[in-house]
Amino acid sequence: MTTTNREWILAERPRGEPDPGCFDLRETTVPDPGPGELLVRTRFLSVDPYMRGRMRDAESYAEPWDVGDALKGGVVGEVVESVSDVYDAGDLVTGEGTWSDYAVLDADDVAPVDPSVAPPEAHLGALGMPGRTAYFGLLEIGEPKPGDTVVVSGAAGAVGSVVGQIAKRNGCRVVGFAGSDEKTAWLTEDLGFDAAINYKTTDDYHAALDSAAPDGVDVYFDNVGGPITDAVFTELNLDARVAVCGQIAHYNAEEVPTGPRKLPGLIPVRARVEGLLVTDFASRFGEASERLGRWVASGELDHRETIVEGLANAPDAFLGLFDGDNIGKQVVRVSTANEE
Repeated sequence: MTTTNREWILAERPRGEPDPGCFDLRETTVPDPGPGELLVRTRFLSVDPYMRGRMRDAESYAEPWDVGDALKGGVVGEVVESVSDVYDAGDLVTGEGTWSDYAVLDADDVAPVDPSVAPPEAHLGALGMPGRTAYFGLLEIGEPKPGDTVVVSGAAGAVGSVVGQIAKRNGCRVVGFAGSDEKTAWLTEDLGFDAAINYKTTDDYHAALDSAAPDGVDVYFDNVGGPITDAVFTELNLDARVAVCGQIAHYNAEEVPTGPRKLPGLIPVRARVEGLLVTDFASRFGEASERLGRWVASGELDHRETIVEGLANAPDAFLGLFDGDNIGKQVVRVSTANEE
């Protein structure tokens, strides 16, 4: 095994949209695991929009990175060396690692990966944090009922694509916003969405919603914010539920723009708007993983990963999230099973 480890660090804090200069690839020595730890060789690395918040020097729900810190994210990897009775060398596991070839993970903080259920990379998407976010955000906050109309922004992403499919399982009409004709076709032709709106080619979101959701909106799962959310808020039905999962439209803004005030519109319809952090449901992750795994294994829940090849391209994969490069989950392939 090589003794050299490549690791991405935060080189500088971005102003507005991050660029390649915010990242630096350094060489270190492969770390040694201590008692209860595992040395893991990264197979797949997750890049996610929430990581943009960790690049700021400000309080957030995720601890900010310091300049010079190794960048962190979900990984699927192979155990190379185990100082634990739970896992052996050769096992596949998933947990939070670093943007690196190798990382030391605590055996108590990882979960086994079963490649017979789905390919390893799916354990960073539909079977990982995004899938659990969709599961709890829709079912616990959205509370979908048969016949409800559910609208999802960022619907072709890792979270939104699972939200829409679970909503269909619950007997709902599902409408998704996505950023290309390829994405909207995937939503309606493969995932079973009832309608999909290409927000990049639609001039009037209100008119598009009137057509796609003629009976109004009962549940809105918001991954985006911005003008899409402004439009959906005007279409909410009585007792509508809104799950605020992400606001990627604002993540690179130095100042969040102030537009027309939408809150008064919530009063007559008595809509409930609730922020979503999947970690609040940590005690129930097993429940979500079991059900999501069963649905994926049976083919009832479709999933898709956009794979960027090579650790050297991890920053490009992350920056591509803000340009909508991905369909489904964006991951980086760092190594393969046959590599030494």
